Amino acid sequence: MQKDVIVIGAGAAGMMAAISAAKSGCSVLLLEKLSKIGAKLKATGGGRCNLTNTLSQDEFIAKFGKEGRFMQDALNSFNNYDLIDFFKSIGVETDAPDGFRVFPKGHKSTTIIEALKQELNRLQVEILTSARVLDIKKIDNKSFSVAIKNQELKASKVIISTGGKGYPTLGAQGDGYTIAKNLGHKVTKLYPAMMPLKVKESWVANCRADTVAKVFMQVDLKKYKKYSATGDLIFTKDGIRGPVVLDFSREITPLLDKLGEVPISVNLTKGMNFEDILLDFKSAVATGKYKTTQELVQRLLPESIAKELIKIAKADGNIPFGKQKGAIRDNLIKLLAKTPLTVTGHSGFDMAMITRGGVSLKDINPKTLESKLLNGLHFCGEVVNLDGPCGGYNLQWAFSSGYLAGVSCCSQ
Repeated sequence: MQKDVIVIGAGAAGMMAAISAAKSGCSVLLLEKLSKIGAKLKATGGGRCNLTNTLSQDEFIAKFGKEGRFMQDALNSFNNYDLIDFFKSIGVETDAPDGFRVFPKGHKSTTIIEALKQELNRLQVEILTSARVLDIKKIDNKSFSVAIKNQELKASKVIISTGGKGYPTLGAQGDGYTIAKNLGHKVTKLYPAMMPLKVKESWVANCRADTVAKVFMQVDLKKYKKYSATGDLIFTKDGIRGPVVLDFSREITPLLDKLGEVPISVNLTKGMNFEDILLDFKSAVATGKYKTTQELVQRLLPESIAKELIKIAKADGNIPFGKQKGAIRDNLIKLLAKTPLTVTGHSGFDMAMITRGGVSLKDINPKTLESKLLNGLHFCGEVVNLDGPCGGYNLQWAFSSGYLAGVSCCSQ
């Protein structure tokens, strides 16, 4: 079998790469190791599929850190508005209920997957599932040999869009990294990211029923204080999860690997500092409505968390705040403004939504996403060393890079 382009991996990046290559006039074969395409896309955003967001291009790029500038050409070729227009053209309307995150109307990832399938079929992209790639070789200056079980496929160009290592049950087992290495490319160290974290403190297990909104957390080490995140927090039996933790974990996992454990401070009071909380308490006490310390703290936090922090501060929740010893009052307010936790671990790639690290950007031409080492080989999506926070960043990169890789394959 000979095709112009073989795309390996039928996630968001791979499906878009196949579509853009086919639209550019190439014959395309899309390979997927699982029995269905779009498995990880189906699970994205809890099944709601946060496609992109409404940030400007510069703001979007900044969220990816120092590697972000690499995606400039991909975003120039296919940005968030292009993505919205593309889905509209294949029958999917979108909305941004919070003015920031963009979803398909109805907030169902299956809507996106079905629309992409129909477009692939319309463009006569051949799809081969249950087809794990075993090896890729450059057989001459003009073509590649792609080996799957009991079959050898050939193509002029190959696009690797195999994703990362997160959620191996959805097919992400790092195949693309092995292929890239075998073809001479450097792969940076890989870390699981966007997942719950485990902490040393046992009191968090008593607070599992509650969510705290607009929490600010920061690494409590002078050298690493720049690592921080804001969002909703949920306590678990052995740690923390929620949107703020998903973002924060991107920075924490490499630090854990380096340090073993990482102290963090958590502001649970929507950004109020010591002085703000003290003034708030004085005003509340003056109303005469809050007879006990527990009642006072519960104005700011769910009951279970208020009880635990009062206990840690060695305060008596049943007496008025003013009756507490001065040192205890100060200690309680400090705990509310900066609750200390110690991150000790995580669940690895089994629970990781994305992978931090990947094929080195130094080996890839950002204007075409073609390998600098091997003509005709392209990379897109999570397999490369680029990852962003929650909020549509990683899916937009997947679609943009898939689009550019597909178009570039067929314009050379």
